[in-house]
Amino acid sequence: MAYAGEPILAEELLFKPRHSLIDQSLHSRMGATTTNGDGFGIGWYGENPEPAVFKSIEPAWNDRNLREVTGQIRTPLLFAHIRASTGTPVQRSNCHPFRHGRWLWMHNGALRGFREVRRDLVTAIDPVLFPDLEGSTDSETLFYLALTFGLTEDPLGAVARAVGFVEEVGRAHQVENPVQMTVATTDGQSLWVFRYSSERQSRSLFFSTKIAQLRALHPEVEVLHRLGEHTRFVVSEPLRDLPGAWNEVPESCAGVVRGGADELVGFEPVSPN
Repeated sequence: MAYAGEPILAEELLFKPRHSLIDQSLHSRMGATTTNGDGFGIGWYGENPEPAVFKSIEPAWNDRNLREVTGQIRTPLLFAHIRASTGTPVQRSNCHPFRHGRWLWMHNGALRGFREVRRDLVTAIDPVLFPDLEGSTDSETLFYLALTFGLTEDPLGAVARAVGFVEEVGRAHQVENPVQMTVATTDGQSLWVFRYSSERQSRSLFFSTKIAQLRALHPEVEVLHRLGEHTRFVVSEPLRDLPGAWNEVPESCAGVVRGGADELVGFEPVSPN
């Protein structure tokens, strides 16, 4: 889940919705696995340009510290992720979101054949960035490839080049359909999201309808009157059942949220060569 809007307590986002991310960690309806108990993480922006992160290998539904801190964190931009490992160890450094400087990144999905292609992918990371790679996941590797290909200057183009590179390496190793991803990344000012898979059957991803429209549709829902006009949610599955509240990000698309405005564009991988 990614939230951008007026500053709000993190517990309002993580615990209060009927089908909150905490509930989804036990009862996911649309994910690849019903239970996502291999750790969690949140990242948020506060007084400093660089974000803070809080991660744990505990299941999100069973971590009392998460409940404690989210009652005190008020932020205009929050990332939250629940993890179901695709094969790499359950350890803090493998929990999302990943951070580099002022950037956050989180990923649902997998780079197929990662064990076979990992060496080629990791050795393509910029030598200046490589020492900051902490974990062993395909998700963090994809983040550092995006940074290598220019994420901080050109997020849309950098992710397209990173995905193109992963597909080229995958094909060289006879890996069928190397990329399955929904990705969110931010620099604290803008939010970029991506929905793409090599087989064009990507994991689910939704964005919220504008708050003014939602208030008109559902004036009885009290929480809508406490959210600012520029509020946007991006979620893997809806946080509650509200007709008209959620819009599916189309297949092979990217979106950007900036200053309350948003835009969707087509997304296709690009060879970095």
